[in-house]
Amino acid sequence: MTEAQATPRTGKRVLLAKPRGYCAGVDRAVQTVEEALKLYGAPIYVRKQIVHNKHVVQTLEAKGAIFVEENEEVPEGATVIFSAHGVAPEVYEQARERSLRAIDATCPLVTKVHQEAKRFAAEDYDILLIGHEGHEEVIGTAGEAPAHIQLVDGPDGVDKVTVRDPNKVVWLSQTTLSVDETLETVARLKTRLPLLQSPPSDDICYATSNRQHVVKEIAPECDVVIVVGSRNSSNSVRLVEVALDAGARAGHLVDFAHEIQDEWLTGADTVGVTSGASVPDELVQDVLAHLAERGFTGVEEITTANERLTFSLPQELKRDMKAAASARG
Repeated sequence: MTEAQATPRTGKRVLLAKPRGYCAGVDRAVQTVEEALKLYGAPIYVRKQIVHNKHVVQTLEAKGAIFVEENEEVPEGATVIFSAHGVAPEVYEQARERSLRAIDATCPLVTKVHQEAKRFAAEDYDILLIGHEGHEEVIGTAGEAPAHIQLVDGPDGVDKVTVRDPNKVVWLSQTTLSVDETLETVARLKTRLPLLQSPPSDDICYATSNRQHVVKEIAPECDVVIVVGSRNSSNSVRLVEVALDAGARAGHLVDFAHEIQDEWLTGADTVGVTSGASVPDELVQDVLAHLAERGFTGVEEITTANERLTFSLPQELKRDMKAAASARG
């Protein structure tokens, strides 16, 4: 047996999750800011963090993006990009009032949930939105039909639900939740509301589901799972929870490799590594290098799905890029 073959079983090893990192919606959102900076020049204003990742935000700031909380902070007539998490209709209205050139980088899978909310509200349903209170995506979706939507923040929020007509009620969800916890919430809702309808297709996005699935695969073998991601990233936080629920003995969330504490690795033979959907892979490579310096040199990539989905850039940006190209030509 070669040393390489022996390493996964006897030496310190890393189980590297795949898929991990950037999803199609994040890739599109980050690319939207980069292309807007090239096309219109700095500064480009971005309402909220374009994606929930500290490194990505810092990198785009260095290129000339200015991140703001609200449209009022954007000079009249300037360009503003709305983040991947989506916004309520009133945000578009505010942008129009300030004559802002608005580019919508909302993930198409979040837009799908917005469309569902509008459709069910138009049919006068009560909509139970499963999600985390205060999360930007929840605020945006709820803003589509505030009179019809009530938030259910996990299984413990079920008892607070009241509906007008138990025959006309549907659940939708934030796209970045724990799959298992959402199923538990829905099961509890259905004990109270047996006629509760489900969304036409799953609201939790493919990338969130896939990243949780591979973590469940590797967690039982891991002494510790390190998730690369920011604390305000819902899907990254969920990955730590999923790892612990699936049998990892410890789990930690870090933005950067230098945040890994040596005591986490004391006595560990197997370390799992993954990253949230808004994390560039260079940060994962930094973590692998950090672990290799501490003896974790055998890396085994565990793959449970191959992701090929891509999303095209926002229409308003593509139109202006095409016009600029024609002008140059």
